[in-house]
Amino acid sequence: MFAPSTPMARRQARTLGGSPLLRWALIAVALVFLGVFLFVPLVAVFTFAFQKGSAGYLAAVSHPEARSAILLTLTAAGIAVPLNLVFGLAAAWLLSRFRFPGRALLLTLIDLPFSVSPVIAGLIFVLLFGRQGWLGPWLAEWDLHVIFAVPGIVLATVFITLPFVVREVLPVMQAQGSDEEEAALTLGAGGWRTFLRVTLPKVKWGVLYGVILCNARAMGEFGAVSVVSGHVRGVTTTLPLHAEILYNEYDFTGAFAVASLLTLLALVTLVLKKYVEWRSEAS
Repeated sequence: MFAPSTPMARRQARTLGGSPLLRWALIAVALVFLGVFLFVPLVAVFTFAFQKGSAGYLAAVSHPEARSAILLTLTAAGIAVPLNLVFGLAAAWLLSRFRFPGRALLLTLIDLPFSVSPVIAGLIFVLLFGRQGWLGPWLAEWDLHVIFAVPGIVLATVFITLPFVVREVLPVMQAQGSDEEEAALTLGAGGWRTFLRVTLPKVKWGVLYGVILCNARAMGEFGAVSVVSGHVRGVTTTLPLHAEILYNEYDFTGAFAVASLLTLLALVTLVLKKYVEWRSEAS
């Protein structure tokens, strides 16, 4: 590390770096903030979850309604993530490789779930597919149920998680450029082969990063799913909704036991996120 060579440079370095007391004060503030808003809630979740011992914890997470909520959460995420992966790759490739009328509008629409409240998104689906909605009478004629049923939960989850893969893959594709793809096409490779052998390997860490974030949001979504689910216990309740129901019924041990599963998911997501960041920087 090189030290500043002139008095002016040394004064600027001291000004930018601040005094040691200031640095330690900022570190202390950051640690206190993390402790109050991160570590204390984490400890509280697991403390209440195991308040009745491991037997009470296992009974709460293995309850039939809890198992149903886990299965529905995995189902919604298992459908939403692959759909958004396919859409995200296609949209990122289109937006990074072509200039066309309406490109800015498409980017705006992709970012729409970031700017719209999840509750409003759920209400939009109710207005579209509810019994009194625009498509409600037609769905009733064919005895199709979207709102207060699993399809509505899946639709809401897909909408809320739509931008994650696109927004992680698009910058990577733009930074990589298209020279290697053009060379592969010139040498006779087909479109699919070029995409699978050239494009996809170059953006694999961006894809994995987007999938991790998409899955975490899908499994933890509350607002939009709460509106379209109807809170039918054992049928349309996901893990976040099941935790809310138990908490409102003063079953704190059960609520925090279910919440601990989501907390573990968040921790695993954080570890995977850091691993992907490390591998992408190393490669």
